[in-house]
Amino acid sequence: MNGQQRANIRAGLEVDIVLKQDQATGKLTRGIVKDLLTKSPTHPHGIKVRLTNGQVGRVKQIISGATQ
Repeated sequence: MNGQQRANIRAGLEVDIVLKQDQATGKLTRGIVKDLLTKSPTHPHGIKVRLTNGQVGRVKQIISGATQ
């Protein structure tokens, strides 16, 4: 599932994000969603989130619905 729709993303999901500094290379970082930062229902580059470790980036892939 891709990360372009806000309705698909919630706190506790395991996701792959691309950090701002990694946008050129497309390197992905895996983590658990803490906060959703994008307010609009969709975004073409992915919904921006903050992970539990404090990293911020755009969701490229939803891995699993880990804890709820």
